[in-house]
Amino acid sequence: MKHYPAVSWPWFGLVIALALLAQEALLKMLGDAPSLAQTSYRILVMTVGATSLALLILPPRRLAYLLGFATCAALMAWALYLQYGLGLEPCPLCSVQRVAVIAMGVVFLIAAIHNPGRVGAAVYAGLIVVIGGFGLAVAARHVWIQSLPKGEVPACGMGLDYMLETLPFTDVISKVLAGSGECAEEGWKFMQLAIPSWTFVFFVAMIVASIALIRRD
Repeated sequence: MKHYPAVSWPWFGLVIALALLAQEALLKMLGDAPSLAQTSYRILVMTVGATSLALLILPPRRLAYLLGFATCAALMAWALYLQYGLGLEPCPLCSVQRVAVIAMGVVFLIAAIHNPGRVGAAVYAGLIVVIGGFGLAVAARHVWIQSLPKGEVPACGMGLDYMLETLPFTDVISKVLAGSGECAEEGWKFMQLAIPSWTFVFFVAMIVASIALIRRD
């Protein structure tokens, strides 16, 4: 009987993502109108592609943790460039996602210094899942607010710094997560996806990669 070499599923996922990106290019040529369903579809495509690519290039643990830290640092550097270089001020939900990225970067850096075995890698993966899961929820909320029609967008609220100075912390959290009018502005976009969509993709890829590192000796 003839045996065929097995195809690793990350390669399969990457090929699918590339095929869907080609379909996305066709949709753009046809002039499709943006909607929550189409944005969710684009996020799904990029999540499959980014996660598959992360698993394909996943190096041994210490190097992978350093790469995760470098990725978080690069994202924060890009966010600061958008803020101070292009004048795009972060909304409260953006600020919360930044905190999640920074916290994830700190965990990756500590893990790289520690260079744990499988048990330690499982602990670090659990921390990444908690932090990334929170970031995912905030990013998903942000994407939903950006998809609302203009008449349903929440009113603009107080700035995050002002709320932290004047309101109890629990009230600040509830108001931030509720979103406000400035959170509906898409600002910078790449491949038809705004910043919260890309942070959603990032959080998923980092969570999956951290779990994969448990068995990556």
